[in-house]
Amino acid sequence: MNNYVLTVSCKSTRGIVAAISGYLAEKDCNIVDSSQFDALDTGKFFMRVSFVSEGGVSGDELRKDFKPVADKFAMDWEIHSPEQRVKVMLMVSRFGHCLNDLLYRWKIGALPIDIAGVVSNHFDYQKVVVNHDIPFHHIKVTKENKPQAEAQLMQVVEQSGTELIVLARYMQVLSDDLCKKMSGKIINIHHSFLPSFKGANPYKQAYERGVKLIGATAHYVTADLDEGPIIEQDIVRITHAQSADDYVSLGRDVESQVLARAIHAHIHHRTFINGNRTVVFPASPGSYASERMG
Repeated sequence: MNNYVLTVSCKSTRGIVAAISGYLAEKDCNIVDSSQFDALDTGKFFMRVSFVSEGGVSGDELRKDFKPVADKFAMDWEIHSPEQRVKVMLMVSRFGHCLNDLLYRWKIGALPIDIAGVVSNHFDYQKVVVNHDIPFHHIKVTKENKPQAEAQLMQVVEQSGTELIVLARYMQVLSDDLCKKMSGKIINIHHSFLPSFKGANPYKQAYERGVKLIGATAHYVTADLDEGPIIEQDIVRITHAQSADDYVSLGRDVESQVLARAIHAHIHHRTFINGNRTVVFPASPGSYASERMG
């Protein structure tokens, strides 16, 4: 038996669910898990169906025969095979907590991705990356060479077959052109103090103001800096007894966890962009372990 995931987004109308379930039944497929959502304000419909082909029908045949159903409803759709891991390019500057966390999760199988490489504008983590047998690409970025640096980045992305870029505390702003070209394929992580505490040392600023919650936000990157559709967020509560260094430590922990969860949702095709927001279907009960191991 072959496992597949069907993702669908289209204009909301009657008959979509019936058409999809009817098609899968005709193909001797058994639905294992299904999530759907009608966004009433945008008029869009989103659906994710995990199913098993009990007759052993190939993915290519399923895609070919599903096309008339998709065309009828003008769907944006894909049929994914869980065995095909997403190729991910990690990008980092000088804060390595998210990078180290992702490398560990990848190494133990908790994050089933293929890491196509790591790009950095510094050499701080070259040895760490190379020791994991992962290609390391140093691309220096200055005000003068930024267009050339981004061209070099895109060359690395295209040559490696990268499907998703993860900014694991990469501290350079990407150009509007690059954001548009890779729309829906770049995930960023940052603290959730914005817009209150901008610039350097946000945790110190938060400490000085007596903030009681520290949070992190993972979102898709758009041309609007740090304002792309949010995928995942979380917080940790703090008290007056904790120091500025505690703020930093707790902040790094929550950033790492939120980024990993956002990537996990994306690679398992549970995220859909709905205008300036996202629809993120939860992992079904009991399915996390199978998702985790790919």
